[in-house]
Formats: sequence, C-alpha cells, structure tokens
Amino acid sequence: MKKYSRILVALLIFCMSVTGFVSCGKHKEAEEEPIDVITDPGINVTEVKIAIQPSAAFIPLYVAKNAGWIEEALAPYGVTVKWNTFSAGPPMNDSLAMGESDFGVIGDVPTVSGVFNTGKTEVIAIAAQAARSYAMLVAPDSDVTEPSQLVGATVATVVGSTSHNMVDKYMRSGGFTIDDVQLVSITTGDAADMLRKGEVKAVSIWEPNVTRLSGGGVAKILSEGPDVGLAGTNAIVANKEFVDNNPTITKIILEQYKRGAEALPTLSDEEWGDVGSDLSVTTSQIKEIVKKFDYTIVISEKDMDDLNDTIDFLVRIGNLPEDFDIRDYTDGSFADEVMK
Repeated sequence: MKKYSRILVALLIFCMSVTGFVSCGKHKEAEEEPIDVITDPGINVTEVKIAIQPSAAFIPLYVAKNAGWIEEALAPYGVTVKWNTFSAGPPMNDSLAMGESDFGVIGDVPTVSGVFNTGKTEVIAIAAQAARSYAMLVAPDSDVTEPSQLVGATVATVVGSTSHNMVDKYMRSGGFTIDDVQLVSITTGDAADMLRKGEVKAVSIWEPNVTRLSGGGVAKILSEGPDVGLAGTNAIVANKEFVDNNPTITKIILEQYKRGAEALPTLSDEEWGDVGSDLSVTTSQIKEIVKKFDYTIVISEKDMDDLNDTIDFLVRIGNLPEDFDIRDYTDGSFADEVMK
C-alpha cells in the first residue's frame, strides 16, 4: 500500500511540474506577442537607410540621430533606421543611386552631379546655407595672400565636393581660373598631413575641418566662402523612387531634421559634446562652428539659383557635359508641408 502511495505522490508531483511548465510557457508566449503596427499607405518598407557625413552643415541630423528621434517616430510603423556614414558627397551619391541609401545630406557640387549623373536622386530640402564654412587654408608660415601666388602651385581639395567649387571661385576672384593651379584630389583626412609636409601650397576644405586645422596650428585661413561669392548651399537629397513609394517616411525625416535645428539653442553641454565628438572637435569649437550655418529645410528661389550657379561651374570645367535646371530635379512639397 505504501508502495502505491509513493507512486501516486510521484505522479502528482510530475503532473504539477508539467502543468507549471506549460502555464509558464503560455505566459512567455503572451509576453512575446508582437505590438500592433500602424498601417500607412505612405510607408511600404520596414527599413530606411540614411546617409550622413561628418560636416557641421548637418548638425541637426546628428542631434536627431543622437537623440533617437527618427527611430522613435518610425517605430510605431514597424520601420527601423540604418545609418550609413561617408566622408564626402561623391561616394554618398553612389550609395543613393544603388539603393544602398535612401536619404542623404550633401553639398552643392555632389548634389547637382548626383541628380544629373544618376537620374535617381532629387532635392527634397535644404539642409543649410553655409558659405562661411568653406575656406582655403595654407600653412601657418605661408606668405600666400592672393590668388596670383597660387598660379602653377599644387592645391588640394576633395574633387567633386563644394570645396572644389571654392578653389575655382577663389582663383576667379583674382582674374585666374582653376586651370591655373595643379589640382590634387584628396580625402578630408589627408589635408593636415599634406600641409605639414609641404606637399601642397593650399587646401580647400569645409567645417569642422577648417576649425580643427586652423585651431590646431596646422593651418591658417587664406579665404572664406563669402569672400569669393560661394553660396555653400547644402541639400537633403533622396532616392526618388523611395520618396514616391514612402511619402510618410520622407515627411517624418524632414520633421525630425527641423526638430534638430530648433533644438540647437537649448542643447546641454553634454549634447554639444556628443555632436563635437561626432565631428572630431571640442565642445567649445562646435559651439563656435555652428554660428556659421543657417539651418532650414525650405527651398527658396535663391537656393535654386545658387545650385544652378554650381551647375555652370561644373559645365565650365568639363565635369558635366551640359547645362540643366536643378528645378527639374527638385520636390519642395514635403519641406513646405513640414513648415506649415
């Protein structure tokens, strides 16, 4: 009898353990039930890819990125965000054309080159007007003070970037052309080393590199954008097919860029420090650099004229085969809607 009692007790314990396991399993499944995703006809993807580059022209996007605002705004729709980082505009254009990036922030030269050469991108907003952020730099002990002193000299820049246009405008301000210098194409990371070694007589570059090099004793400023009529218009561009299929995502990204711009006056030192770290400058430097920029998303007629002036430059130096109007590759409706 005792034997059977022990068997019954064992069976009872086994059944209780199995029941507990099953109930726990059901509870776990309940916890993992997916959250309802908002369905929107203006969203037809589960991931958006944003191309960014370490330029102070795009600080609002860095603010939004660091705060996670875009991810937060898109999460209810089941959309995740992938960030692609580039050192300059030309490779970003390739990424946009191949569909590896959907949105990008970019300077005037790569903007117009990209929309013409790929036929797949369009301007959807203006990231910043930033003439003062571009400069010609020379070594601290250089005696160069005017364009004539660079005739025949080696000048370095990121060919295909806005700083390329800066070289042209600087030389033309003295009655010369870009053909009067020996132009060398570099990456932004090469500038300091080339100046230190005396391999070039001047470098054309943009912020935060201007402040980092001039503030670090590596270079001094020879000329800035406004001195030679450089507009420095930076754009927000996008893959046109993506925009057509995902207008809601397009609007959300511009809303968060605008939010980043509006947040600048209230950023804490810690938040400024994060942006400075993104751009490899100090907190105090980034606070000074940001004063050189006018952040907006609205596309004005002047912006269109300035970008068309850049097209004229590229046609003149043979980088584009023919002239065109950037208005044909621009959709300002999203920016206008966001500003309302």
